[in-house]
Amino acid sequence: MADEKGRGSTGLSRRKFITGVGTVVGAGVAMPSATLLKPAPAEAAPVALGPGAVSLTLNVNGKDVTVQVEPRETLAEVLRNHLDLTGTKIACDRGGCGACTVMLDGKTVYSCMTLAVDAVGKKVVTVEGLGEDHPVIQAFVKHDALQCGYCTPGFVVSGAALVARKKNPTLEDVKEAICGNVCRCGTYMGIFAALREAGGGA
Repeated sequence: MADEKGRGSTGLSRRKFITGVGTVVGAGVAMPSATLLKPAPAEAAPVALGPGAVSLTLNVNGKDVTVQVEPRETLAEVLRNHLDLTGTKIACDRGGCGACTVMLDGKTVYSCMTLAVDAVGKKVVTVEGLGEDHPVIQAFVKHDALQCGYCTPGFVVSGAALVARKKNPTLEDVKEAICGNVCRCGTYMGIFAALREAGGGA
């Protein structure tokens, strides 16, 4: 217990305790800067584009094309509205259906969720870039793997990416490859058969 002068059982008064703490803190402030943690060096500020249109060069289906686009425009919008590559469909426009699927450096992406500026320096492949003789397209025709056809380009691109990286895909491989694509008409059985055959797995 503390006595009337604020001393505890150790004989240390409140005044001495506070004075001691102040001395320790003051010593820390007075220490040379070399002994203190140094802040991380500031990173260079990113280059801002816009708000008006800017010039971008994209590699689309093996060709370099230069377009004037606003930085806010998605890759899907640029492909359709600036390059007339309307095989890339915009359906949900929020990355939920896969109709806008394209390949970016060999990997499938939702082009409605990808800014065109982020595709600079990468290789974009759309359904038009595959060509009519592509085995996936031929297999889709053979197995009647479409109905309204709106989702078909996205499925074809996802399937083409699958057969490019994996030979003789199993049914599970096919399902995994197209899990980001939705067919509201329900032609999945034809799609499964087409992709297994295109990959040599049927």
